[in-house]
Amino acid sequence: MSVDLEFPIEFVVQGTPVSLQAKRAEALKAWKTRVREASYSGLPEGHFSTDRPVSVTLYYFPDGQMQGDVDNIVKPVLDALCRHIYFDDHQVERVWVQKFEPGRLFEFRQPSKALSEALTGPKPLLYVRLGDDPTEGLV
Repeated sequence: MSVDLEFPIEFVVQGTPVSLQAKRAEALKAWKTRVREASYSGLPEGHFSTDRPVSVTLYYFPDGQMQGDVDNIVKPVLDALCRHIYFDDHQVERVWVQKFEPGRLFEFRQPSKALSEALTGPKPLLYVRLGDDPTEGLV
């Protein structure tokens, strides 16, 4: 039985994101696998990939000052979810990425269960949220 996806899809990936420019190809491959495996917690078994436009939110919670640039963590995550949650990268219409280093958090109003897990869980970790309305939250 195949199941259509219901959005939003949220999940947490434990560990430090690996940059697309990683010197070790095996580290990049392992990170993509970790992202994909973590996504199953937010997906129904036997799901179809969506053909709708998607938006992606990435919140990185390092355990100290972040090494590298926040924009370098985006592409490996998008690649890990391609042909799994959505068919093609061109469906991604919006990406929101932000880092929350220790001591620089702010209060979230009504965080979801997955975001609450990210806020209180052991660091480092990456919170991932996919939506099917790229205009969500825009005025």
